[in-house]
Amino acid sequence: MPAPTLVILEGDQTGQELLADAMRILEPAVIGFPIQFDRYDLSLVNRRATANRVVFDAAHALMRHGAGVKAATITPESKNDVGSPNRILREAIGASVIFRSGRRLPRIRPIGGIHAPISVVRMAVGDAYGAKEWRSGEGIAEIACRTETIERRICRHVAEYAFAYAEKAGATVFGGPKYTVSPIYEGMLKEEMDAAAARRPEVDYDPQLIDATYALLLSATSDKPLVIPSLNRDGDCLSDLVMQLFGSIAGAESVVLSFDDQLKPSTIMAEAPHGTAPRLQGKNVANPLAMILACAAALSYVDDPRATKASPAIYDAALATLEGGIATADLGGHASTTEFTDAVIARVTLGLSKHGPLSP
Repeated sequence: MPAPTLVILEGDQTGQELLADAMRILEPAVIGFPIQFDRYDLSLVNRRATANRVVFDAAHALMRHGAGVKAATITPESKNDVGSPNRILREAIGASVIFRSGRRLPRIRPIGGIHAPISVVRMAVGDAYGAKEWRSGEGIAEIACRTETIERRICRHVAEYAFAYAEKAGATVFGGPKYTVSPIYEGMLKEEMDAAAARRPEVDYDPQLIDATYALLLSATSDKPLVIPSLNRDGDCLSDLVMQLFGSIAGAESVVLSFDDQLKPSTIMAEAPHGTAPRLQGKNVANPLAMILACAAALSYVDDPRATKASPAIYDAALATLEGGIATADLGGHASTTEFTDAVIARVTLGLSKHGPLSP
């Protein structure tokens, strides 16, 4: 069987260091089969040197191969610079959903009564991001305006993926937009949530307004996983909150998805949700967990039975490493970046060897 291909989007500072370290887990000696890598240098230096051509080339490669892993990158502040590669990539691959799932980490006490996973399915484009903004008037009479848009297509992808994932995970679809205040704009997402609920009546559905969603998350006691569909801005905020509820933003991967006409994922890009952490660069102390989980997530979307078997093995090994007391300093441990990854690799290799070769 030919080796599958993953697109590798290299980045900046500690983000690139973590990608390089985590990719050791994808070596044939670890997972038992070869993977080809189609690499693109998305460092700020190279994006400037190519006037973002490399970002568009990477996007085309993602659509061609279907899956990739991205390191954290620097977005310059100046409007006259190269801008955000994340925005360019999402628009170029036609992304509509960003998926992030918070989970309880071994030996880490979550906030409140939260134990079951909480997943946020947010819009990848539109809403407050990329909105047209302007000001008029002067002095105390000056006003600021913004025109936001969302698309029914994006709303449908968010709702359908949320219900499809909830069905697979045995979760409740929970939360939603503030449709009572904004029945035309935010109500569009609520309409698509209701329609998806009608298509999948077996999925538990507990719609809530966004403010109630925040409040109820902080007092959650249910042992059943939750999946929260959201607008782009709401989901951005919710994702950060959910990560902290479980103890660390480093404990989860983030997946950007585009879909085909049958509402099935067609292109995905997995990444760690944290930034480039320049203060940690070169110190070998940053937590590689989220980047390792991003590699596992990317494998789960590769059309190869060996990859779909290796993916859960990596997830299990990463969490088992924490359970065994090996962790970086941010999670209360003393392991270096390399030491933590080494421990995960050892568990992946052992776990897969117990279950036989990864044959197609």
